[in-house]
Amino acid sequence: MSRTFVVTGAGSGIGAVLARRLIGRGDRLVVVARDADRAQDLLADLPGSTAVIADLADPASLEAAVATADLPSHIDAVVHAAGIVELGEVGALPVSAWTSQLAVNLVAPAELTRLLLPRVRAARGQVLFVNSGAGLTAHPQWSAYAASKHGLRALADALRGEEAAHGVRVTSVYPGRTATPMQAQVHAQEGAAYDPSRFIDPDSVAAAILAALDATPDAALTDITVRPGPR
Repeated sequence: MSRTFVVTGAGSGIGAVLARRLIGRGDRLVVVARDADRAQDLLADLPGSTAVIADLADPASLEAAVATADLPSHIDAVVHAAGIVELGEVGALPVSAWTSQLAVNLVAPAELTRLLLPRVRAARGQVLFVNSGAGLTAHPQWSAYAASKHGLRALADALRGEEAAHGVRVTSVYPGRTATPMQAQVHAQEGAAYDPSRFIDPDSVAAAILAALDATPDAALTDITVRPGPR
């Protein structure tokens, strides 16, 4: 039986791979697109899907976007796969780097989750956060991004305790470095050559996400770490 999934970040990287897998197996997909043009592109790539037009960089805009979207009364899972990164030392990062990463990577997932929770509760569904290895350990140059991802872990842990009584499962997935456009951007910021063959295939992360989403109701996969295999 097909299920309904809301996915952010469906246009690139892990989110795009996951979205194609869900559509390919017959699930119903709702994507979050920052504007109408982006929505049109996504819907063309993901036939049968629908869109909520909202800019995650402006979390305050999400409430109106969700209110005007044609969403089903039951949502089986919300997958937060969108994210941005800007590296730099604490002594050099501008305030905009902090506010933008916290907005997209933490505040927007919290707000979108709040807005969709009644529908997720109705389905006794799931909220899944695509976190990062940076959500477990912070390294030099990664302070703002890691802070947003550490916060995302805290959000997931708190939400899990709060929503257990409603039958809602909450999962955090922590991928290591994955061969995505974001990883290419990170290498550019680091001034390093990028070889995608050195990193996790996004299909492998999508498989881990699907394992959590498809777990039977008697089990909850709460925290999944995906690391590069031996080379």
